[in-house]
Amino acid sequence: MIRALFFDFDGVICDTERAARHSWDELYLRFDLEFPARVWAAMAGHAGGQELAVADLSERLGRPLTAAEAAWRLDRKRRLAEEEPLRPCVAAILAADAARDLYLAVVSSSPPHWVIGHLDRLGVRGRFDLVVTDDGRTPRKPAPDLYLRALADAGLAAESVIALEDSAPGVAAACAAGLRCVAVPNSVTGPAGLTVADRILDPAVPAAAARDLFELIT
Repeated sequence: MIRALFFDFDGVICDTERAARHSWDELYLRFDLEFPARVWAAMAGHAGGQELAVADLSERLGRPLTAAEAAWRLDRKRRLAEEEPLRPCVAAILAADAARDLYLAVVSSSPPHWVIGHLDRLGVRGRFDLVVTDDGRTPRKPAPDLYLRALADAGLAAESVIALEDSAPGVAAACAAGLRCVAVPNSVTGPAGLTVADRILDPAVPAAAARDLFELIT
């Protein structure tokens, strides 16, 4: 029996992945360059993915990216992310869950100030029973460790949990931890690499996405 839903944060609850992608697009444009789609595809969903873009841009510039340029990109991502709303499909899932009383958790490779700050901004922090984030010690996704930590903290068995993820590394982490996984593509990652998930939801139709998810539970 499914007793809990574990949500990834970036790209699932809030489309901060779009903010990240656009911040890189804009940084490359500052040098009259185009941010390569192949670089984004390689870094999306990886907590240390920005290192790939830094290396690519530095190679194209023929010099290391300066601290000021890197700081500009991070600040731009932060400001763009603050404009992103709660994803409608997640709002529909949370509304549908109100009558089911499932255990809800957030499991993210991002740091606590980022995840909790946005959950507060979006007004949904109180909806979650548990928030697990990067603690500087636990291996991040695609390793299963964050999910294993969440299972231990919640006192739940893996087979009683469905994870919601938007990237191949996230899906891999959930599956490696023994959870069932539902993929929720975001605006800049799409469904590529998500086919190993138990189901791929269509976030463009929030009510249908929620219905499809809860079909796996009932």
